[in-house]
Amino acid sequence: MATAPATVVPRLKLGSQGMEVSAQGLGCMGMSAFYGPPKPEPDMVALIHHAVDAGVTLLDSSDIYGPHTSEILLSKALLGGVRERVELATKFGISFADGKREVRGDPAYVRAACEGSLKRLGVSCIDLYYQHRVDTRVPIEVTVGELKKLVEEGKIKYIGLSEASASTIRRAHAIHPITAVQMEWSLWSRDVEEDIIPTCRELGIGIVAYSPLGRGFFSKGAKLVDSLSDQDFRKNLPRFQPESLEKNAQIFERVDAMATRKGCTPSQLALAWVHHQGSDVCPIPGTTKIENFNQNMGALAVRLTPEEMAELESYAAAGDVQGDRYPPMASTWRESETPPLSSWKAE
Repeated sequence: MATAPATVVPRLKLGSQGMEVSAQGLGCMGMSAFYGPPKPEPDMVALIHHAVDAGVTLLDSSDIYGPHTSEILLSKALLGGVRERVELATKFGISFADGKREVRGDPAYVRAACEGSLKRLGVSCIDLYYQHRVDTRVPIEVTVGELKKLVEEGKIKYIGLSEASASTIRRAHAIHPITAVQMEWSLWSRDVEEDIIPTCRELGIGIVAYSPLGRGFFSKGAKLVDSLSDQDFRKNLPRFQPESLEKNAQIFERVDAMATRKGCTPSQLALAWVHHQGSDVCPIPGTTKIENFNQNMGALAVRLTPEEMAELESYAAAGDVQGDRYPPMASTWRESETPPLSSWKAE
């Protein structure tokens, strides 16, 4: 068994309601879904235990990962006293019924989804429960109103949003304090910095950065695509298409060269850049290998000067990154506005 890295993992406060987590979390999606076939369950349980022993306490999942298999995997990893050592985060809001993808935020669905996750996870309370995507048919006030009831009933501790616009975050926060907003934030995904990050900071909301390594791009560069299985959804992402990859590969080469000068790996350098965004930011890099987990933990020891931060950012200026984050028609924060509360008629 690989030994846990020696790096001491700091703690940080997420939001203003009292939640504390490890300064780096663990994204669990790729263990069960979307990044190729599901990985062997015993290996993934061992990886999660290794992460917890190393000091990582924020475990991030969703009911759509699998669907459901990620939460079932976590339920097995949480046995034997592990549950008491972690902050458990999962999400709701994307349903696959009859082969059709649908985003839902109506109260009945919110409640049913929560009950389903509690059962699969084998817990009585979820520490951080996110709306994974915003249902643009339901006022955000209605969705958060139901989440507030779940808090009052002790079924969830803290409420989060994912891929929500600044105005949606404000409206939600007015109904019940939002503890964390999860957004894609990395060297090549920086559009959240203009409006969303300042809004979170103004309201005292923590920031959880998903895909801080550009979905693995900052580990291998363009070579990553050659290693992806046909079941890996990254093959469909615009940034990984041949017409985008050639230009994006130049970004990686610059980051790689700087990492060599710094005596670290390119993924450690890219992850360190996210860590340097502030003490209210928790990146959640995912992995399926203990070796890669240990490498990611090494990012906590990488120190960057303001000049080095600026140099890194110059490599991936907005116009330099080719391709969108998601294919067309995917729901992101740019399409997260919901109707006004006055339009809602409860059934």
